[in-house]
Amino acid sequence: MNFALSEDHEFLRDSAAKFVDERVDLSPLLRPGADVSAAGYDQLWDKIVELGWSAIAVPEVYGGLGMSYIDLVMIIGETGRTLAPSPLFGTLAGAWAIEMAGSEAQKMAYLPKLAEGLKLALAVADESGSYDNMATDVAATKAGDRYRLSGTKSFVVDAASADKIIVSALVEGRKDFFLVDAETAGVEIEVLPWRDITRQVCKLVLKEVEAERLDQSSDQVWPWVRDRLYLVLAAESASGIRAVLDDAVSYAKQRIAFGRPIGAFQAIKHQLANIAGAAEGANAMVQYAAWALSEGDSRSSLAAAMAQSYASDQYKEASHRNIQVYGAIGFTWEMKNHLYYKRARCNAELLGSPASQREQVVRFLEQDAA
Repeated sequence: MNFALSEDHEFLRDSAAKFVDERVDLSPLLRPGADVSAAGYDQLWDKIVELGWSAIAVPEVYGGLGMSYIDLVMIIGETGRTLAPSPLFGTLAGAWAIEMAGSEAQKMAYLPKLAEGLKLALAVADESGSYDNMATDVAATKAGDRYRLSGTKSFVVDAASADKIIVSALVEGRKDFFLVDAETAGVEIEVLPWRDITRQVCKLVLKEVEAERLDQSSDQVWPWVRDRLYLVLAAESASGIRAVLDDAVSYAKQRIAFGRPIGAFQAIKHQLANIAGAAEGANAMVQYAAWALSEGDSRSSLAAAMAQSYASDQYKEASHRNIQVYGAIGFTWEMKNHLYYKRARCNAELLGSPASQREQVVRFLEQDAA
């Protein structure tokens, strides 16, 4: 069995790398007190849409490119490596929610617009950040053929940039999904002071907001979408590990102490070797999860949870070691080390902690054994 990437995958990855290396500028964030407003959050979006990234995983029948999740992680890996600020995460989340919960008419109405630049967000977590009771904090009441939503969602990625937001809500005892126009009356969006200033995370307050129910809503929607979001975060984290490794190696070759590069000292070598091992392991798990999701493998949920748990945990450790290699200068605002450390910490909590994903892994294995 050949586990190597194909030439097409390598070409896609290299093309994405060239684009982000040329376009992503983190310098506005390397100033004391900078926040996500300094990231130029939408500056890359028109080009991202032109390249087809926003619709890469959408089936061709709905106006997307219909490419595999392996193709997707080639791109996500490069945006994660460079911490490229853009509303891509939220748009992918919203698109998958529509793909899974929408009727054929709804999918035909909204998914083709992704290729035209439509930006989406998915509001699931409650105010505490929990996904366990994801619909109970927003109530839906029927008003003719439409619904009205009232309640609060938190930790909504890219909500302030979105044109439309998909919201989980409780209606007649069911947990359903609804489509809301971000500009409609009664929608209030607050950008939260999120630790990772390269990603926009928001609080969403709805006050009698008119909404459209996604007609195929079911209990299976969120687990299906969650697995794909695990893959996205894991791909970001795996590439982030490689980025902080390359950065630390470069610095260790240049920084002189006691008459020689610090990379010559055993303590530094051990640090770098540990990061290198984590990078290889995380990359392998991401590619396996991408393959499993692309093939509809029965263990795809297990693979996605394992990839997210391992990659996010190792990214935290790797970004911490990266700062240690740099020493005191690595803690300063003017260096980008802290941006990777913050992304790592947030990737490990955004959809639940690595420990919660390991609990899911145990449940999946118990189900297989039953």
